[in-house]
Amino acid sequence: MRLLVQHQSTWGFPSPATLGPHLIRLRPASHTRVGIDGYALRIDPQGEVRWLQDPTGNYVARLTYPTGARVSKLDVAVCFECDVHTVNPFDFMVDERCTAMPFAYPAELRADLRAYLDPSDPALRGGARFDAVLDRLPQAGDTVQLLVQLNASVRRAVEYIEREEPGIRTPEETLAAGRGSCRDSAVLLMAVLRSRGIASRFVSGYLIQLAHEPSIEGTPSTVPEDTVALHAWAEAYLPGAGWLGFDATSGLLCGEGHIPLACTSTPALAAPVEGTSDVSASEVRFTMQVERLTPRPA
Repeated sequence: MRLLVQHQSTWGFPSPATLGPHLIRLRPASHTRVGIDGYALRIDPQGEVRWLQDPTGNYVARLTYPTGARVSKLDVAVCFECDVHTVNPFDFMVDERCTAMPFAYPAELRADLRAYLDPSDPALRGGARFDAVLDRLPQAGDTVQLLVQLNASVRRAVEYIEREEPGIRTPEETLAAGRGSCRDSAVLLMAVLRSRGIASRFVSGYLIQLAHEPSIEGTPSTVPEDTVALHAWAEAYLPGAGWLGFDATSGLLCGEGHIPLACTSTPALAAPVEGTSDVSASEVRFTMQVERLTPRPA
C-alpha cells in the first residue's frame, strides 16, 4: 500500500529572532522496512540546508541563516511517499554463537558496539527500583525469547501517557512514576538490555497505524482512522540479525509501521529538531497526516 506522509512543525516568536544552527533529523533511516520515495524537506523562511551523515549513519540536515538574519517564525515541513507491506518481525536468523544468553559478542564486533553496551550513560541511571526490577527478570535462556520477555516486562511496568514536557526521564524516575511517554519507556528498555549485556540504542521515528488493518497476531486494529505520529523505541543488536526494533510501549517487536529517523547510543542525540534562538518561541504547533495513495487490497 502506498501512503503519503506529511509532517509540519511551526515555531512562532513574539518578536523577530536570530536562530543558531539547527539540526533536523526527520529523514527516514536506511534500514527502514518500508520503501521511501519522493522525500522532501521544506524550510520557511528559506535558509541554507546542508545534508550530512552523523557518525552512526543518520541523515541530518543542518540549517543555517546569514549572520544578522532574523525570523518571526520557523516552519519545518516533511513530505514523502512510502510503500508499506506487512512484515514478519521474527523473519531473521541469529548467529549460532549468540542464540542463548548470556553470550559474548564476537571479537570483531566489540569495538563498534562499545558505546551501545555502556551501562554508565547518565541517561540510563538506575537506582533501588531499577535494581529490584532487574532482580525479577530472567538472565539466561533462548536469546530471542528472553528479549521478548524483557520488552514485555517494561510494558507491564510502565503505563503509557502522552507527556508534553520536554526531556526524557531516567529509568529510576520512570519506575518511580509508574508511567511515562514512549521515549521514557524506550530508555528504560535500553537500560534493561544493557544490564543483560545486549547492545541497544535509542530510536526516534514515525509510527504509522492504519485503521481496520489486522495486526500480525490476527487481532483487529483498534485505531479508528489512519494515523501517523512521532514515536520512540529501542533497537537491540543481535549478530546475524542486525539491529532489531523493540517497542516497549506496546511490548511488541517493531513492524512495518515503525519508520526510524535517528538511531543513537544516547537519547539526547536523537532529537527530531535541535537548535537555539535568542528569543523564546511563544507558539509551537505540530500537524501530521497520512493519506492512502492506493486502496486497501480486497
